[in-house]
Amino acid sequence: MSRQFDRRALLRRGAAGAAALAVGPGLLAACSTDGPHSDRKAGEGSSPRSGGTLRAAFVGGGASESLDFFNGPSALDLVRARAWHGTLGNLDPSEADGVRYGVLAGIDISDDLSTYTLRVRPGVRFTDGSEMTSADILHSLSALAAKSKLPVYRLAAANFDLARAKADGDLKVVLPTLRPIADGRMILCQGNFFVVKDGTKVFRKGMPSCGPFRLFEFTPGQGSAFERYDDHYGHVPQLDGLELRSIADSTARAGALTSGEIDFAHDLSPVTARTLEDNRKVEVVPTKSPYFVGLSFQMNMSVKPFDDPRVREAFKLAVDRQTMVKTVFYGNAQVGNDLPSIGFPDYAEGLPQRAHDPERARALLKKAGADGMKVTLTTGPETPGMAEMATLFVEDLKKAGVRASLRELPAGQLYADFPAYAALPLAGSYQMPIPALSTYQMTTAGGSPSAFGWKESQTDALVAKARAERDGSEAKRLATQAQRTRWKDGNQVLPVFKPNLNAQARGVAGVRDDLFEQFPGFSRASLT
Repeated sequence: MSRQFDRRALLRRGAAGAAALAVGPGLLAACSTDGPHSDRKAGEGSSPRSGGTLRAAFVGGGASESLDFFNGPSALDLVRARAWHGTLGNLDPSEADGVRYGVLAGIDISDDLSTYTLRVRPGVRFTDGSEMTSADILHSLSALAAKSKLPVYRLAAANFDLARAKADGDLKVVLPTLRPIADGRMILCQGNFFVVKDGTKVFRKGMPSCGPFRLFEFTPGQGSAFERYDDHYGHVPQLDGLELRSIADSTARAGALTSGEIDFAHDLSPVTARTLEDNRKVEVVPTKSPYFVGLSFQMNMSVKPFDDPRVREAFKLAVDRQTMVKTVFYGNAQVGNDLPSIGFPDYAEGLPQRAHDPERARALLKKAGADGMKVTLTTGPETPGMAEMATLFVEDLKKAGVRASLRELPAGQLYADFPAYAALPLAGSYQMPIPALSTYQMTTAGGSPSAFGWKESQTDALVAKARAERDGSEAKRLATQAQRTRWKDGNQVLPVFKPNLNAQARGVAGVRDDLFEQFPGFSRASLT
């Protein structure tokens, strides 16, 4: 049965949804203009059909949300952008270049690794009918992404000399590198470099776009609505439309799913996901390695006593990783070893697993003159498990003699003021699944604000050397050497890697075919 696409229904549902969180999923079902999906049956032999509106819920940024995704830190900001705007490409290990290109036809690399030439896919059209040119890509990278306050968007500027970037005709962009790099394709095609029209300064409803869907409604803190863009390059979505809703609470997202109010619930808590195991109307779809999220705590080396490596080691030894995996995630997670990017080829697998040793942690703190130190851990429920892990970590620190306390911010607010976040002495964090060397370059190298005071030029140089190495085995050796330094002296406690526990109604298909499972763009999704 096909649902009709109602341009005005979203806002009515959004207003009702806020009240529904207080009374449970029953009201959500009653307020739906489309009705629950009890009449939509999928069985063996069902095939994707064209049409229908898929409704999905994510954690948003609250009333402060805007359409400027270059400065939007929430999961919903990125998902909205992926549905709305064309991307340079996505990581795809099955492809020859390791990426699946989007608005690009390909990327050529000079023999000396000093220049990358981006070839624009011919015939990509914006919704105003104009064709994409090299000027649009240059503007998006140089004028917008490079000036973002978020490290993920500044990654291009950290690797390419954007001041010397130039157009070579309408369909080529020449990017000189700041230093020789062999992994630039993976930098540019991580699924988060979007292209808007040259000259764009204000992000608004109705602005020209070239993504799989066209945005026509947006209310901060509530949601957005899209219709299919039939002139989308490469792959026209099967869906008629898409609705993205902001529901901060995991239980409320699950309730909306089971009631039929939505079709896809993003990143549920382990407790909530367990309640869905016996529900025949929905299925839990966890992401698979290497698409695991690293949950961590950042120690600010600019704030005493975290400038002392003994204190940093003590905090790493204090954390009980196994208990976090068992208690918070019911075993459906993997123990971390204080390094991001597990499962990617450049991850340092050979390092010893750091033990849980609160007694040694206490002794190290005493040697550093920091026994009895007082610290506040600031976190928020940006992804399920963050707040629960922080609660356990505070208790672990107390057992090591630290006078630790917890400050939990509302969902969507931890990164809202990024400079203030980066100045915190001890902060919760999570890492997107990105290769290890790219992660270091994006978040840590050169004293980045998100490095929390880490400034190690020798490690930066090792990472740069590894990234410039064409020989895979030598690059791996250098990468491991750099990561060993981070493991030993770094300022990150990373106890757990967890899958995203997404859930969807039976009959939803193709979501993960869009790649970047943590932040799906739904361009290949269908309803059966």
